[in-house]
Amino acid sequence: MDLEQFPVSRRSVLLGAGVAAVAATAACSTYGDEPASGQTSAAQDAGSGTPAGASAGQPLAAVADIPVGGGQVFPDQKVVVTQPVAGEVLAFSAICTHQGCTVAAVQDGTINCPCHGSRFNLDGTVANGPAARPLESRAVTVDNGEIMLA
Repeated sequence: MDLEQFPVSRRSVLLGAGVAAVAATAACSTYGDEPASGQTSAAQDAGSGTPAGASAGQPLAAVADIPVGGGQVFPDQKVVVTQPVAGEVLAFSAICTHQGCTVAAVQDGTINCPCHGSRFNLDGTVANGPAARPLESRAVTVDNGEIMLA
């Protein structure tokens, strides 16, 4: 094949590169940030809403082990439990709503994601982005002072 029959202009090369860059950006945008409404994260079992690795009725901790005004992350169960005020126990998915990292710690009154710096209040709402959506609530019960996944 004679390549001189198909000359490639500088404009064609630049246009092709621009199209490739736009396509790559679009692919990253749709894959990364936030799932579309109604989608669940890969950390959830299909149809159950229960984080992977967690099972209903499984004891997580004693209420006394969750500091008032703080909380604890259970990475194996992909759950974070907080106690904003004495006796009020809340639980959330430990999967950050920004890009799906597991939150690492509850410190200084916020649930903290190590990947991009998102912070969530003890009620799961966004305290500091880049996350734009609150953590997903998880149902827990307290029985004889033990916190259990519902």
